[in-house]
Amino acid sequence: MQERYRTVAHEGVHEIEINKSRFICALAPAATEQEAQEFVQRVRAEHATATHNCFAYVIGADGAVQKAGDDGEPGGTAGVPMLQMLLRRDVRYVVAVVTRYYGGIKLGAGGLIRAYGGVVGEALDTLGTVVRQRFRLVTVVVDHQRAGKLENDLRATGRAVREVRYAEAVSIEVGLPESDLDAFRSWLADATAGTATLELGGEAYGEG
Repeated sequence: MQERYRTVAHEGVHEIEINKSRFICALAPAATEQEAQEFVQRVRAEHATATHNCFAYVIGADGAVQKAGDDGEPGGTAGVPMLQMLLRRDVRYVVAVVTRYYGGIKLGAGGLIRAYGGVVGEALDTLGTVVRQRFRLVTVVVDHQRAGKLENDLRATGRAVREVRYAEAVSIEVGLPESDLDAFRSWLADATAGTATLELGGEAYGEG
């Protein structure tokens, strides 16, 4: 797994007008290729009367899955420049759909490439991006007496508390950078006088 990746902060829309044609870019984070395809279908349904609904998406922190579609625009003038913009900006797990309402003036191949790539770039600037860091999930099991203070201490030291479960004991799930594990073990032993146990879980991404 990659240590970190950048993605779009949240779903949103950005619109520009060029020579009377409207270019509306809808961007969204997508965890899987299926999510990306569902977003493309949703935007196409919303803009069923549009001249074109072109798309591009990049799935995987390493950019393993890359797809683009021109939806009737001349080959390579829409989906590919959109995809290139996503890759140039180094964003992953992201889907972009650019809806075009034709305004009666042809833009030519160069104009289309600039328009489709440009509106995606502007949309990324407008919506913003976030970096997600790879974490090892660990579960701290501690008695009820110490749980409240420990949870506060975890948050105060900037650690990513993901879930707290109350049973006979209290389980607190935390996301840690792999390199922080040894230091965390020592910190936890000090903070709980050695009474807490630590269980290692899988890996996940969170905002870093």
